[in-house]
Amino acid sequence: MVQVRLGKTEITVEKNSFGALPIQRISREDAVKLLRKAFDHGVTFYDTARFYTDSEEKLGAAFEGMREKVYIATKTAATTAEAFWKDLHTSLNNLRTNYIDIYQFHNPSFCPKPGDGTGLYEAMLLAREKGMIRHIGITNHRLNVAHEAVDSGLYETLQFPFCYLATEKDLELVEKCKAADMGFIAMKALSGGLITNSAAAYAFLAQYDNVLPIWGVQRESELDEFLSYIENPPVMNEELAAVIAHDREELLGEFCRGCGYCMPCPVGIEINNCARMSLMIRRAPSAAQLTPEMQAKMKKIEACLHCGKCRSKCPYGLDTPTLLEKNYKDYCEILAGKAL
Repeated sequence: MVQVRLGKTEITVEKNSFGALPIQRISREDAVKLLRKAFDHGVTFYDTARFYTDSEEKLGAAFEGMREKVYIATKTAATTAEAFWKDLHTSLNNLRTNYIDIYQFHNPSFCPKPGDGTGLYEAMLLAREKGMIRHIGITNHRLNVAHEAVDSGLYETLQFPFCYLATEKDLELVEKCKAADMGFIAMKALSGGLITNSAAAYAFLAQYDNVLPIWGVQRESELDEFLSYIENPPVMNEELAAVIAHDREELLGEFCRGCGYCMPCPVGIEINNCARMSLMIRRAPSAAQLTPEMQAKMKKIEACLHCGKCRSKCPYGLDTPTLLEKNYKDYCEILAGKAL
């Protein structure tokens, strides 16, 4: 069993951790079963968010009466102190607990600090003083905000996208967190579904002893795959290195990560799926992507206003309208049987 220490929090957990965003898509009964099975097999760290609809409630139902046996991290997207306290009380109620192990600012466009006028960081400090939270963290998709958070010394953990499609700048951030003894929680370890070889994904992240990956799990078969890595962790070899090299050649560059921060679209385009459809359809079983329902979603791209709202909100600086157009063209060619 490989363990990770989350920096100065001193939280030490199994290298596999549970990302609880996907369980909002399944029933409470199935979610509780999945969460308890993960715990029974050694998973003790669970990451959720106020933003993930009923995910917190399902975690609360799964771990009521055994709270001290697990670590729970959740997040607030509040932009005011008043909203912060509302979110915190809601999360505590949903999770059926009186404390949260790591409370994180959820992808803010800036790095909250004392005296910045928002009152957000001051609220975090008071919540910790009251014992409602134990550690202060931040999540982000923007390198500049992430670096500012590390440099500030105000945060104990950083949650940031990290997988084998990482750039040199991403790798520098991981090393910077290690030097600062700041816990690094890796989200998007499968790049939102674009990475289909979990063994290669695990082996890559296993090379970084300060990184805790959170795997988004929705199905029992997915959980079983990651649980198998607890006793038999994949290690980097020529075969997995070749998979990674192939994927990096195919995927690096201008592609949508599916984070959803560009949403909502004024004309109802499901941007976080439609802007990466041509990649998804080539890398995963295509039947689900060719249904009449999905065709109708893709057709909405024709109504794009080119208003630029999605482009302005993309944390990766992508030209989203152009990506949408390209994906729609590719999709139409696939439907016509001209490519796949």
